[in-house]
Amino acid sequence: MAIPPIDRLLDLSHTLAAPLFDGKRYAWEILPHLKDFIRELGASLPRGEYTEIAPEVWAHKTATIAPTALIAGPTVIGAGTEVRHCAFIRGAALVGEGCVVGNSTEIKNAVIFDNVQIPHYNYVGDSVLGFRSHMGAGVVASNFRSDKGNVNVHDGDETIVTGLRKLGTILGDGADVGCNSVLCPGSVVGRDSIIYPLSRVRGVVPERSILKGDGSVVPRKI
Repeated sequence: MAIPPIDRLLDLSHTLAAPLFDGKRYAWEILPHLKDFIRELGASLPRGEYTEIAPEVWAHKTATIAPTALIAGPTVIGAGTEVRHCAFIRGAALVGEGCVVGNSTEIKNAVIFDNVQIPHYNYVGDSVLGFRSHMGAGVVASNFRSDKGNVNVHDGDETIVTGLRKLGTILGDGADVGCNSVLCPGSVVGRDSIIYPLSRVRGVVPERSILKGDGSVVPRKI
């Protein structure tokens, strides 16, 4: 199976970042351009709907943000999203509508599509989380190799050289990652796939699959 391009993973109608994906084949190609895009987007948002709650931090007026959350710009928080206590959003983050950013969850340089739940003790760095995807408690999207080399994306014998020193995870729409799993740098999880708790994810998990605790992958019956 080839490494999936954007249209095999993500419904772009569920993110304000859709224009950023134009002309690109793979989702991680947007990451070097995300900060500038969010700055331009935030400045263009309707002031009747969004408030600049801190320098370059634009939150929809229906979003709920805990007083203990720390948010640095440039960041956009969408309508109806809940940012819970002690969340840490440290810039270049576009969080969609109806999301949950949970207690002690950290986000950096990432696009979070609409209706995504990252509710408890999660780390999401240099990643893209598709529509209605979910991370269980303690899931980490690791974004940096131990040997400090560039992160590439692998699927069997296929390798794509990204040129990125930091690259976390691409979660397809509806993907669900079980508690305390580690998504290794450059991992890609296909649409509607399930990752069992305590798993280590490397490379590509095909769409509509189940990655079991022993590392085996089986089709998901939907």
